[in-house]
Amino acid sequence: MDGPEEERLCGKWTVGCGLYSYNLRDVFTWRLLKTVVMGQVLSLLICGTAVSCEYLARAEVNTPMLQSFLNYALLLLIYTTILSLRKVSTGDRNILQILRTEWWKYLVMGLADVEANYAVVKAYQLTTLTSIQLLDCFVIPVLMVLSWFLLKTRYRLVHFVAVIVCLLGVGAMVGADILAGRDQGSTSDVILGDSLVLLSAVLYAVSNVCQEYTVKNLSRVEFLGMMGLFGTLISGIQLAVLETHAVAEIKWDFSISMLFAVFVVCMFGLYSFMPVVVKMTSATAVNLSLLTADLFSLFCGIFLFQYTFSTLYIVSFVVITVGFVMFNTVPTYSALPESSSSEEDADEVVADHTAENSSDYLLLADRDTPGTETLTAVAAL
Repeated sequence: MDGPEEERLCGKWTVGCGLYSYNLRDVFTWRLLKTVVMGQVLSLLICGTAVSCEYLARAEVNTPMLQSFLNYALLLLIYTTILSLRKVSTGDRNILQILRTEWWKYLVMGLADVEANYAVVKAYQLTTLTSIQLLDCFVIPVLMVLSWFLLKTRYRLVHFVAVIVCLLGVGAMVGADILAGRDQGSTSDVILGDSLVLLSAVLYAVSNVCQEYTVKNLSRVEFLGMMGLFGTLISGIQLAVLETHAVAEIKWDFSISMLFAVFVVCMFGLYSFMPVVVKMTSATAVNLSLLTADLFSLFCGIFLFQYTFSTLYIVSFVVITVGFVMFNTVPTYSALPESSSSEEDADEVVADHTAENSSDYLLLADRDTPGTETLTAVAAL
């Protein structure tokens, strides 16, 4: 497809990989650099939530559902309000139109997201850190399977190799933790704890694949607005049932309030920014970049909590980054046409398509696509 030439990071060198030959000028683009940087920004936001949670735990504040509720309430305040004020004449669906036909689909999406957060937090009370770090990587193969069947995403050999490279980086990180004696956590019920980690991985995969479908075919505001609505409702109910006593015991002061504020701001930024990166790449690619979040938390812990440093942490970061770059150097493609979001203008659509090699994109950019108004990813489940 002809289009404006994108500025490249390297010259016209080529490299062979199996049955494919790639022009490095078409691979290492500014778009790829922006994707890597944006992925690491997401990891830093997760690091911010982890550090604030560590300080809250040291202050004997254990209210994960309250923290989630505050995040969803902020999404409700901003994005659900925007969704409610939409005018039908603009062509965008407002909240009443969405709730009238598709409320149950967003309810499932919100339920998966809330319970995934709760399950992994609960797992920390039952099993070891090593188990959690290894088992939560299960979200990546689950995402790839769901994307293959529900979004019709097709992967090349290099994508599978990239995933393996990233998982090797996680293995190096876990090995460094064991050598440093950081295999902390409970062993009160390891089997239940490990099962909760796997459950949270599946639920995260469901939520993320639905997010990818929504932001690429409908809009980012619709996803965040409905997530805020149903996330607030579900987490509010669980908060009232499970944490009323724990919330009442919080000894509020300036430091505790600031820690809650830091957590909520980082989590809100993560939820707001993640759909932008998912739209540029995919939910699978984003989750690969998030594997470095634990490493950023460890680096912060070296200075804040006197964790033991290991060179394996640096090796792990480099390996995971290399795997993430490998995954994004060759675009995935969809077996189905993808309708553009109502928030995009024509120039953005052209830019998105020209950023990928036309030989790797099976569908022509000017092919007519039917308007999609239902979340088929959820319905297929």
